[in-house]
Amino acid sequence: MSATTVAVRPASRLAPVAEPDAAERSARRMVRLCWFLLVLNVLTFYPKTWSGEPLIVPIPSAVGKIITQGALPAALFIALTVNRRKLIRPSMYLGLYSLIVVEVAITALQAKHFGTIYRTFRLAGFVGTLWLLTPWFGRKDFFLVKCHLQAMAIVLAQVVLGFFVSHSRAMGGGRLGGAFWPTPPTQVAEFAAITMGLVIVLWLCRQVPGRVTLLTCAGAGFVLIETHTRTALVAMAAGILIAGLSLISVNRRVRKVFTWAVGIITVAILTLSSFLTAWLARGEGTQELTNLTGRTSVWGAVVNIPRNLFQVIFGFGLSNKSFNGLPVDSNWLACYLDEGLAGVILSAIVLLFVYASAFFLPQGKSRALALFLTTYVLIASFTETGFSDASTYLLELTLAASLIMPSVFPSERDRPEGSLA
Repeated sequence: MSATTVAVRPASRLAPVAEPDAAERSARRMVRLCWFLLVLNVLTFYPKTWSGEPLIVPIPSAVGKIITQGALPAALFIALTVNRRKLIRPSMYLGLYSLIVVEVAITALQAKHFGTIYRTFRLAGFVGTLWLLTPWFGRKDFFLVKCHLQAMAIVLAQVVLGFFVSHSRAMGGGRLGGAFWPTPPTQVAEFAAITMGLVIVLWLCRQVPGRVTLLTCAGAGFVLIETHTRTALVAMAAGILIAGLSLISVNRRVRKVFTWAVGIITVAILTLSSFLTAWLARGEGTQELTNLTGRTSVWGAVVNIPRNLFQVIFGFGLSNKSFNGLPVDSNWLACYLDEGLAGVILSAIVLLFVYASAFFLPQGKSRALALFLTTYVLIASFTETGFSDASTYLLELTLAASLIMPSVFPSERDRPEGSLA
């Protein structure tokens, strides 16, 4: 029985649990490929590495853009193929995102700029694809979470391979980035932090063996440290803390880990404070740290742009999240620039909805994972652009939203929550 059929067909709770048949296995492969293509669509691409070095395997700009931009139509086609009956589940989360699409479409009609119109269609296609994947939301086997972990593992693998093949290119500028595919350090750090955080939370919930967790943390932790990205480190730590606190009253392992963690962190602060301070400073002076490496000057310029009433409410239309050639590096300021106050309010409502829904879930794995992802996205949104447009942050927030939805798959509802190993 295919996944799309099972999603709407009731079954007795006493029905025996059957192994997935060929149709369901095929559907799972298609959904996994669709998710991989969505991740590919939001990966950054430039014909060189982020520091300006040539790629190990040169990729012409036109070819790279065709790969990334063509991934979304391919993902939409696969979603339509695997969900032929166009079955969708009600989702307040995606409903709010659909309002954002309507809001940016109004701005695009006013702006009449090709880039803005293209990005609006891209966001609409992105959200439409996620609607078609809603039958796979809420599964107790965390299928979409595993898809995201596998996609991130592929990206991180090419980053690590580039590090060993051409250390100088991968570490250009003193920060680890992609040398095969031009993944910037901030995005590499996000993938490493999300991978490490998800695996740790799953291990706390006894879903991943300790050996797998140790190897994952060693690899992802190395990548995260080499990127020298403070936002990802802080967001990951806060996400794990919130997720752990949600389990601390019902999970003995969490209580033991937190006790050890307090002791280790205390010793590290007392003995390695100078090293930690130097790593966090990244060689920057007091002025650079105060203005967040130049971000505050760009933020001030974005706020002070002359606007009429329409632009205050609806913004200037979706852009590449830069101002005068400099990155805005704040989801909220970039959202205000592109989507106006309406976009900022809708984005805040989306985040609050997912957070509140996760908070009121029963204690368990789904709640902990959703809280980790939402906390990460919230903290990263202050110094990174993200979930108000098509991005990896939107995908991670979608994962959190999928975890708070109840399961409608009888085979998943009746099956005990087993290990991911």
